[in-house]
Amino acid sequence: MSRLSFEKKRVQQPVAHPAVVQVRVSGAGSASAGGTAVVAAPGEEIQQAVLNHLQRLAISLGAPIRATIHDDRAGCVVPLEVSADGSSRVAGDPVRVAPRGARPVSPVTPGMVQAPTGQFGPPPVMDAPLARTAVPEAADERPAQAAVPEAADARPASAAVPEPAPKPDPAPALTPEPAPLFDPEPAPASSPTPTPARGFDAVAEEVLGDEPVTETAEGAELLTEPMARINEAVRDGRIDAAAELAERTVVEATGVLGPHHAEVLHLRELTAYIAYLAGDPVRSFHLSLDLARLRRQAADAEAAYGNVRSAATAWRAVRDPEEGLRMGRDLIDLWTDLMAEPGPAAEDPQPLESARARMVRLTDRAAKAAQA
Repeated sequence: MSRLSFEKKRVQQPVAHPAVVQVRVSGAGSASAGGTAVVAAPGEEIQQAVLNHLQRLAISLGAPIRATIHDDRAGCVVPLEVSADGSSRVAGDPVRVAPRGARPVSPVTPGMVQAPTGQFGPPPVMDAPLARTAVPEAADERPAQAAVPEAADARPASAAVPEPAPKPDPAPALTPEPAPLFDPEPAPASSPTPTPARGFDAVAEEVLGDEPVTETAEGAELLTEPMARINEAVRDGRIDAAAELAERTVVEATGVLGPHHAEVLHLRELTAYIAYLAGDPVRSFHLSLDLARLRRQAADAEAAYGNVRSAATAWRAVRDPEEGLRMGRDLIDLWTDLMAEPGPAAEDPQPLESARARMVRLTDRAAKAAQA
């Protein structure tokens, strides 16, 4: 996430952006997206690094991005769509293509798939061979069962015992195709009720909305105009200006409404989101975790869980293992307390398990760094 601030600066001026970003995954730790090199951080898989890059680009532009992921190692092309709020989905079925270096069927644009042309022969016969049928030896080719013996105990000397039918050849074993290196986010399982947007996802939806969202009537009167300017700056990619406006608005609103007013807490959520976009995940993490503690003290379990999810998003962007371990302990302690209380955190245990798994990985990375 440390590169995000530079990407934001590049889009401050109106620039024509392609509707489709071409991505090529060339190895286990390197790829390119739209001509820009993408390198996985230590301990990070290349598909996650590519997805993070596309999410940051979509958020900064405020518009969806369609990406064509060409995985050279697995010989697979995956169409992916990244929404303006950073969420992603597979936009079609993956297509198997020849690995890079093989003779192409016909010339194409790098990263694109062209349908094969020409005549195709008949399909191969896939059925197992049929069992042979014994042929009767009688001259008139009638079945042996139809011949009437001359005597009850008479048996033809030349009668032959028919051969047993041979067993069909076993079907050849199918070798499973290698899984593509780039594995987009799986589609969420169907649920009778949709999961509400939480954390930075909810903040992004507000920023990209038509009108600023306020909590109270006095907040609408006081904050509609400055929040509109903040949201516009974020949508235009002017993250530094948005951060300055947000900080100033928080100070002014705190002086008028008080530090624990709902509008002030709402503004601080926006400030944490902007810090995340600006490439400052540590500040974003601490702002979000402080908000989660305040919301828990106010018995607002839904809002507290949303702030915890925001803190977790910022925490995952911290690459230093020692710092990540310190922050992770504070995060998991508060998260565990929320899990023990009624509310959405207790109903959604999987994200906390993922956070604990990351703590194990950070511990391993910190140990290796200490040995080096």
